[in-house]
Parts: sequence; structure tokens; C-alpha cells
Amino acid sequence: MWAWLMEQKVTVGIIIGVLFGVIARLSMLRTDYRQYPTYPHGKIIHLSLGVIAAGLGAVAVPSLIDKNYTAITFLALAAQQFRDVRNMERNTLSKIDEVELVPRGGTYIEGIAMVFEGRNYLVIFNAFVTAFFSIVFAWYWGIAAGVAVLLITNRLKSGKSIAHIADVSIGKLRFDGPNLYVNNIYIMNVGLNDSRKAMEERALGLVFTPKNINARITLANPGQRQAILHDISTILGVYRDEGEPSLVPLAKLDMNDGRLAVLVLPQDRSPDKALQAALRAPILESAVRMPSEAAAVQSSDGKAGA
Repeated sequence: MWAWLMEQKVTVGIIIGVLFGVIARLSMLRTDYRQYPTYPHGKIIHLSLGVIAAGLGAVAVPSLIDKNYTAITFLALAAQQFRDVRNMERNTLSKIDEVELVPRGGTYIEGIAMVFEGRNYLVIFNAFVTAFFSIVFAWYWGIAAGVAVLLITNRLKSGKSIAHIADVSIGKLRFDGPNLYVNNIYIMNVGLNDSRKAMEERALGLVFTPKNINARITLANPGQRQAILHDISTILGVYRDEGEPSLVPLAKLDMNDGRLAVLVLPQDRSPDKALQAALRAPILESAVRMPSEAAAVQSSDGKAGA
């Protein structure tokens, strides 16, 4: 057995590389409260693409060792294929978003599509590293490298949440005539008595206090605000139906200090659950802003400039 493993070093390396690549894709494929990817067909699509990505990453190693550099063109073709995956996810989610009671928004959809493309590249990386160590050194070193890269990819698969950039508290809802406020932040004008009654009975207010200037600009992004509303409404449900614009969840800024007030109408009116859902809402990559890194800001703080 040992002799066969040594003789078939390349074949064993490719098999181990593909295996760890598929395991990596499985570990990054989750159907959670967002119900995406769908089960079973959505998962079948992404698992199939994961197998292809793992095969490309593993086969690239013996090709490079044999100085068959033209094989790298297959990786370029794979990159194009995975860009098409990104377009497919964008189109699918955009169609789904049209019938959501609380839409995700274009920024959230673009972030999800980017994730599905990027995770295929992580699969290629995992398979490549595993196959490389298996072929160049020994199969057990390949397994060790595969486990190490699995840990790295699982760390990279998740981004930051709102808890990293803001403190969240329950806000007090109050009416000043027809005007609705969360604490002292104006939300909207509610003209109908039935709508005001529904707000008093069902609505919850949350106040997001940014931790720094970067967080303040990120929370001000309309796409980030819509993502927060969608996540809370998905987890706790939403008390509304089509054709009821007065019962739409909203997020409004305090223009003076950057606080964000969120009004939601959950089916499960639990303040503790709402807080947890808000803190775990994802920070969208395309919504992140870092004005503190700008040269002008650093210069005014005495950290840069002449």
C-alpha cells in the first residue's frame, strides 16, 4: 500500500486536492435564515461548480511541475466561468427581490453575488495547496496542508457584523401629532389612525450608535440600512402585506451625530431578539467607507502631511 502511494504520487495528490477542495466548498455552503442557496437545486449547482473548481486547482500542480504552462489557460477560463456565476446570482436575487415584502436592496445582492464568485477561488486555492504538498512532499503533508487551508478559508468566508461598528439599543417610539419618532429621531408622517394604532401595537424602534467616523459613514449608506431592515424582518417576520406603504420598515439618520434609527414591525415582537438580529446583520463590503484613512483627515490630525 505504501509503495503504491509513492508510485502514484501525482494521482494521489490530485485526489486529495480535489477532496479537500470539495470539503472546503461544502463547509462554505450554508442555507440559513435567508433561505439561500435554495435546497436542493441551488446547492447542487454550487456543489457542481465546487467540484470543477477543486479539479482545476488540483490538476494545475502537476501541469506546472511538468512545465506545461499552457494549462494555466484553463484557470483563466475558470475565472470567466465564475464571473458568470456572479452574474447568475445577481440576476436570480434581483428577480426574487421584486416580490420581497422587505427587499434586500441592490447593494446586498451585489455582496452575495461577490461572495459566491469569491468562494470558488478559495476552493481552487485550497485544492492547489493540498495537491502541491501531496505531490512535492508526501500525501500526509498534503492532508496537513489541506486541514490548515480549510481553517484559513473558513475564517475568510465570514465578514464583520454590525456589532463591530455600532452599539445598538432599543429606542422609544412616540407620536407628536402624526409625526413618528424613535427617541428624538424623526421617522415619518403617519396620517391614518389605523396605521398609528398598528404602529403603537406592533412597532419596535432600534437606535444604532456608530463607534467612529468610519462606522458613521458606513451606517449612512442606504444599501447598508436596507440590509439591516431586511435581515431583521427576515428573522422576526414583518407585520405588513402588499399595498400598505404606511407599514414599511424604515431607517432614518440623525444628521447631527450620525445615529441611525430603525423602525420595524415584526411578527415576533421581542426586543431581545431584535437586538441580536440587528447586531448580527452583515456589514456590506461595498458599503464600507474609511474616511479616517484619507490623507486630508490624517494631516488635520497631525499624523500625516508636512
